Amino acid sequence: MTREERRALLGDDVIAYIHEVVDAAPEPTPEVVERLRRIFTQPQAAPVETAPAASAA
Repeated sequence: MTREERRALLGDDVIAYIHEVVDAAPEPTPEVVERLRRIFTQPQAAPVETAPAASAA
């Protein structure tokens, strides 16, 4: 979706409101920045290990 399409869909008032809310949001903490940095630099990290399947005896 282009910028013009978003503007046509949302309207100037909604876009202005979104900008106000974003500007009022607090800065992220260093911990949040570090976690996001890891997510974005290693988006396909090793999957979480699951418990081994019970063996049929």
